[in-house]
Amino acid sequence: MTTLYEVRDGIAVLTMSNPPVNGLGHATRRGLVEGIDRAEADPAVRAVVVTGAGRAFSGGADITEFGSPKATAEPNLLTVIAAIEACSKPVVAAVHSVAMGGGLELALGCHYRIAAPGAQIALPEVKIGLIPGAGGTQRLPRVLGLETALNMIVSGEPVKSELLAGLPGQALFDRLADGELLPAALAFAAEVAGARPLPRVRDRKVAHPNAEAFLQFARNTVGAMSRNFPAPLQCVEAVALSVKLPFDAAMKRELEIFSGLMLTPECKALRHAFFAERAASKIPDVPADTPVREVKRVAIIGAGTMGGGIAMNFLNAGTPVVMLEMKQEALDRGVATIRRNYEAQVKKRKLTPEKLEQRMALLSTTLDYADLKDADMVIEAVFEDIGVKETVFKALDAVMKPGAILATNTSTLDVDRIAAFTSRPQDVIGTHFFSPANVMKLLEVVRGRETAKDVLQTVMQLGKKIRKTCVVSGVCDGFIGNRMIEQYSRQAGFLLEEGCTPQQVDKAIEKFGFAMGPFRMGDLAGNDVGWYIRKRRYLEKPDMRYSKTADLLCEMGRFGQKTGAGWYDYQPGKRDALPSKVVTDMIEAHRAALGITPRKVSDEEIVHRLVYALVNEGAKILEEGIALRASDIDMVYLTGYGFPLFRGGPMCYADTVGLFNVVATMKRFAANPLDDAAFWQPAPLLARLAAEGRSFS
Repeated sequence: MTTLYEVRDGIAVLTMSNPPVNGLGHATRRGLVEGIDRAEADPAVRAVVVTGAGRAFSGGADITEFGSPKATAEPNLLTVIAAIEACSKPVVAAVHSVAMGGGLELALGCHYRIAAPGAQIALPEVKIGLIPGAGGTQRLPRVLGLETALNMIVSGEPVKSELLAGLPGQALFDRLADGELLPAALAFAAEVAGARPLPRVRDRKVAHPNAEAFLQFARNTVGAMSRNFPAPLQCVEAVALSVKLPFDAAMKRELEIFSGLMLTPECKALRHAFFAERAASKIPDVPADTPVREVKRVAIIGAGTMGGGIAMNFLNAGTPVVMLEMKQEALDRGVATIRRNYEAQVKKRKLTPEKLEQRMALLSTTLDYADLKDADMVIEAVFEDIGVKETVFKALDAVMKPGAILATNTSTLDVDRIAAFTSRPQDVIGTHFFSPANVMKLLEVVRGRETAKDVLQTVMQLGKKIRKTCVVSGVCDGFIGNRMIEQYSRQAGFLLEEGCTPQQVDKAIEKFGFAMGPFRMGDLAGNDVGWYIRKRRYLEKPDMRYSKTADLLCEMGRFGQKTGAGWYDYQPGKRDALPSKVVTDMIEAHRAALGITPRKVSDEEIVHRLVYALVNEGAKILEEGIALRASDIDMVYLTGYGFPLFRGGPMCYADTVGLFNVVATMKRFAANPLDDAAFWQPAPLLARLAAEGRSFS
């Protein structure tokens, strides 16, 4: 049973029991209606309490039923709420821990609400491209007022129960529990058992001194902030109905808006991302109950930008860190940078001075590998050179205690080869953080050929602790993200040779929704990083074709923002990317040397060449088993490379366009004599899925 029924001193208690968050699945919904009917029919029952077992009142819809007939089967949530409202005996919602989405809508349908302090209350549907669909946009304004309710619905962010119980003149909760919730709820239910008529939220009026002016202001503000997402503005329109229309008419429109949004590509993309993030943590051959190793102390090799950023993640989570460098000056510089980063957070009031000192107190430094012997995990963040890595891992192998996890932050090098530098390859794993490591959400967890399952599980759990989105990758050059971005960058170079400027390419892909175009990204990351990789490619893969423009740029010393000049010019102390005549002249001279007459390239062609380069390489990665699933590739690009969230990631976008259409477009690109025909040969998996009319998902 997912809804338990018992009677205590004349009060029926309905307890939702559908772990982990009491999702409102079909069985739970049916149990609630049956419980209400049973209480209604029992003359000994004077009132009803609805609550949730375990760690939540209810987190809303049961995500395991999404897309299945059970999700909409009767009794749906609207039917459950109607049964509660129609009950002739008082129904009290006893809310604790979490009441979100449909869980909050269920509570709003009850006659009374009592809450435990600290409960997280939210209507987060906007985050998956929807509006609340079971009366949330109509009932919440009736208990909290127009302004507070609209802010909650448009943001989707949780608010603590005590704040919502104590608003002057308006309150979501009739009472806050003092002590244990259930005894308090039973006492409250007994207290209101004789109350008639029973209060219904739907019967209240929405109060606001100047509703239309406020709503117009909200439309203007929300519209400007949510350009590519239709749901936030539709939240405003749905909430506006609570002022303009009778309750039942407004409810009908709410459902129509909800149903319309379900069909939008943005909603599909956001739902895809929602499920992709949850799927990424599941590894088929590593059960969720796999034992993990204890990590109480972490060592970091390297105090540079990356090492310092990685250290901050652990300091933020309360984990002691010891940082090693070869020279004291490098250590001092690294520690000073960490302190400066924290001081910037204090200035912005995101951190208290006390927290700053607490975190810095967890950091120690050393010049001696022997001082790392007590660490449970070490992460190497040194220069991206296999010889340097060999020196480091041989030193670590000599001093680290048995069972310690040895991790490399390499972004492209062979983790199996690095593991072979040690006598314990089962303890070696890749942890590829993205810069700035203390900000970026993505952590590529690279599973070596001999990486032990408990090591993999430990690092995945640790990733959650330091608030990263972890995606597992197999071993290959560049793993998932950098292997794909190399093909994207190659196409960007070819576009320059054919007639584009760096700013035209960047503007086209940024208009598509990317946070940053390939040339601005190169200037930010450092163009010398790509140069180093290309030099390696020229030796290892002499047949792989690149535009020489990036090499010519680096030969001019234009490495990007750090040198004040890259694909763009930069003024001292500023990050504004200014078009560069020097770069334009270089590109034009290079074209002339190749005998290429520049042509006008459309923004659509720019976007498709860049994005389909990602898709095709992603298909190869998927077929090789480097990525476990297409959605993992999407998570890498959504959280690490600025791919537009409203498009769901490269593989999701390809599915939306249709793989048949992707392949057809690639064939047209292959016919371009200035491009690389071999580049546009569809990956076998992509070609097969397109021919069968299937998708990556």
